[in-house]
Amino acid sequence: MTRSTSRWVPAGLIALATVPVVAGTARLVEVLGGPDLIPTDARFAAAPVPVVVHVVSAIGYALLGAFQFSAGIRRRHPGRHRRAGRVLVALGIGVAGSALWLTLAYPRKDGTGDLLYVFRLLFAAGMAAAIVLGLAAIRRGNIARHHAWMTRAYALGLGAGTQAFTVGFGEALLGVGVVRHDLLMGAGWVINLAVAEIIIRRPTGRQTRSTPTRTALAGSP
Repeated sequence: MTRSTSRWVPAGLIALATVPVVAGTARLVEVLGGPDLIPTDARFAAAPVPVVVHVVSAIGYALLGAFQFSAGIRRRHPGRHRRAGRVLVALGIGVAGSALWLTLAYPRKDGTGDLLYVFRLLFAAGMAAAIVLGLAAIRRGNIARHHAWMTRAYALGLGAGTQAFTVGFGEALLGVGVVRHDLLMGAGWVINLAVAEIIIRRPTGRQTRSTPTRTALAGSP
């Protein structure tokens, strides 16, 4: 990734998070007694704590986490990267834990089925596991593995951003239905994970530059 490309990564991630951040903020206003900016959901009125924890954690995780992917910030401000990382671990666990809480404690939303219920459990648990593995990796000094697990965790955390497109465009093209909706929601997480794996496995600029050197050295007498 070039320096100019790296500069645009946080902006792109924040743009992807815009829809869920705006929707989450509107939901937060509603459950805290403000005006109804989006359709109300009776499930949250009786027990608003899990949704408040989820929305606050998710907004902070999405926005602050985007800047962790800037190679320039990591290089110029390593202390800031570490401090933000500690906050992001707490926020990420808050996102994943509250997602499990919401799934298990609240009645299912109308128009959703068993598939989405299972997807939510799997991907929320997977996000929490990825954060724990990423934290364990950096404690062992394994930066590459830390980067890989934290990238996977962020990809899962940003699932709602991609789902705005998969569900929006998918239902417009394919029609509505419970199973179709569940699959389109699942596609959002799967697409994000696929992109994360491509990024993780892509050779870095430093690796690309060093490979010919290593090859030449290996072939020299």
